[in-house]
Amino acid sequence: MPADLLPVAQAQARLLASISPLAAETVPLASAHGRVLAETLAARLTQPPADVSAMDGWACRFAELPGPLSIIGEAAAGRPFGGRLGPGQAVRIFTGAVVPEGADTVAVQEEMAAEGGMVHLVGEGPRGPGANIRPAGQDCRAGAPLVEAGARLSPAQVGLLAAGGHGEVRVHRRPRVALLATGDELVPPGAAPGPGQIVSSNPVMLAGQLVAVGAAPVDCGIIPDRAGALARALREAAEAADLLVTIGGASVGDHDLVAPVLRACGGEVDFWKIALRPGKPLVAGRLEGTRLLGLPGNPVSAFVCAVLFLLPLVRRLQGETHCLPEETLAAAAVDLPANGPRRHYLRARLTPGAGLPLVEPFARQDSALLSVLAAADALLVRPEGAGPVAAGSSVPVLRL
Repeated sequence: MPADLLPVAQAQARLLASISPLAAETVPLASAHGRVLAETLAARLTQPPADVSAMDGWACRFAELPGPLSIIGEAAAGRPFGGRLGPGQAVRIFTGAVVPEGADTVAVQEEMAAEGGMVHLVGEGPRGPGANIRPAGQDCRAGAPLVEAGARLSPAQVGLLAAGGHGEVRVHRRPRVALLATGDELVPPGAAPGPGQIVSSNPVMLAGQLVAVGAAPVDCGIIPDRAGALARALREAAEAADLLVTIGGASVGDHDLVAPVLRACGGEVDFWKIALRPGKPLVAGRLEGTRLLGLPGNPVSAFVCAVLFLLPLVRRLQGETHCLPEETLAAAAVDLPANGPRRHYLRARLTPGAGLPLVEPFARQDSALLSVLAAADALLVRPEGAGPVAAGSSVPVLRL
């Protein structure tokens, strides 16, 4: 590997070590879906709060089956039976109702027959005491931990917190991410490009990636290739954003201004070049205390660098503990040649296999081809200096 190129794993580690989670805020539980919990929460309530029936049927004593038993009342969810079950007695009960005191079993209604104020077993019956009863605290008990800090709340976890007695939660604030596209050649989506111009597709693509992980993207527009204009835009964005993201201008050409302008503004460049394909020119720095990430302008490079570096930063700002994308295994559908000195993320497609899924890279891997990226559902990872791989061998992939 060339000495001036930083390995992907080292770059990720340096970025994540350089930031801390944002401050927490309190939000209603109904607004907490997808947010990252700032503190471990324990149950405030026991759920269920009492022994309840899991079926419609008859509350009784197991030892007194098959009956006949005298029917003395009814219990429904929210309307408990007020008395106590005595010897030779049964209570009609419905799912979710509190099991009456004195009962130890619920016999399902399909196996019981009622006539003339009496009920008796006509089917196989319950297997033993406790049958068809959900005991108090089966789901959670007051004081027991429910969800750990750093968890991105799923709908099921939000439901668990509600059942455990929580109406609002403390979550980390959503990161505000400023997106600054640079280049005289760019026009906004929907505008007709003039001679030598192209549509600026990266900001809307990156905004979608950011929203998916809980960030609040702010499109700062298209910044022309002039040092003064870029400096003003960076300073203004740094005042309002938690993370600055420039798009384009990260390489070493005459019009690649991000690194020199960042230094001229009093900012610092942490690292510049990554041992990565696509996406070698990536600027990581800081301006006025705000972390800056300069992505390449080629759309596939920008997308891949977002997956590897930008989205983990956003997850870290929200307090997640596991921020990096997780590689899984697939079987190579074709022979793969040896890889060079940079870690290569090939756009690929997964198909079902006999064991592992099969992964096949697209024939065209140009970093400007959004059509190939849009058709891909995985990135096939080829480590630095990896040798040839025969079809059928296991290879690492990142699912998209």
